[in-house]
Amino acid sequence: MPPFTLRPWAPADLPSLVRNANNPAIARFMNDQFPHPYTEENGRAFIEMAGQENPLHILAIEVAGEAVGGIGLHPRTNIERKNAELGYWLGESFWGRGIITEAVRHMVDYGFRTFDITRIFARPFGSNLASQRVLEKAGFVLEARFEKTFFKHGQYEDELMYAVRRP
Repeated sequence: MPPFTLRPWAPADLPSLVRNANNPAIARFMNDQFPHPYTEENGRAFIEMAGQENPLHILAIEVAGEAVGGIGLHPRTNIERKNAELGYWLGESFWGRGIITEAVRHMVDYGFRTFDITRIFARPFGSNLASQRVLEKAGFVLEARFEKTFFKHGQYEDELMYAVRRP
């Protein structure tokens, strides 16, 4: 596995963000807020938004000095306030190297240290077997499967609920 760093997004990341994010194979398993095609305008708006949070909860995954993916924890509110949702993506040329599994482990540690939460959950598509493996390797447990709750590209997809609890 190549070394990677989790760090804040910076304006200089725009070219690598657009190059890695503008991929239908990535957008396929993301919610509709992750656009395809992924333009420079999308990237600028994202980098600006990600830098406004305090504490930071959306980080760049850097490999060899380049931002090649993103990972974020989204703390919930109201009666879900002890939970945070995890989301992530990685440029396709970096798949299969163990980077995202380790990034998830680091983000879980960061989340439990930084936020007043007791549970981190992720909701992969039922057909996204790679993401399910990532979560399982990182210690997440499948809590539920909801049939045909996601609707993307004219098709229904199962929603899975994986979670890890504060040790």
